[in-house]
Amino acid sequence: MQDFRKLEVWKNSHTQTLKLYKITSLFPKEELFGLTSQLRRAASSIPTNLAEGFGRNSNPQVIQFINIAIGSSQEVEYLLLLSKDLNYISVENFNDLSLEAGKIKAMLYNLMKKIEINNKIPNT
Repeated sequence: MQDFRKLEVWKNSHTQTLKLYKITSLFPKEELFGLTSQLRRAASSIPTNLAEGFGRNSNPQVIQFINIAIGSSQEVEYLLLLSKDLNYISVENFNDLSLEAGKIKAMLYNLMKKIEINNKIPNT
């Protein structure tokens, strides 16, 4: 079992989740059970799936959870776009958060490929 907290991608996705919780606290109250909740769940799903995946004992299981995290990162990217288009976040915040989301997604892909190529979970 690996310590997920040592993964750079986990650290970055956890930081992004904290930022999104703070930003979504400013969303309209009528979005509390809609966009606010959905964006928070999608963001927190990334580090959560990494934590769960790295608690597993086989490469296929770890890769499965990384794939789920990638799907959640795609969801975050769309929900950020929607938030910008609804004027819930500024263009500047959107650009910064989207850049971070893209970096996290790339890190997830790289981690998955590293596991597939080396046929083992990297040391964290």
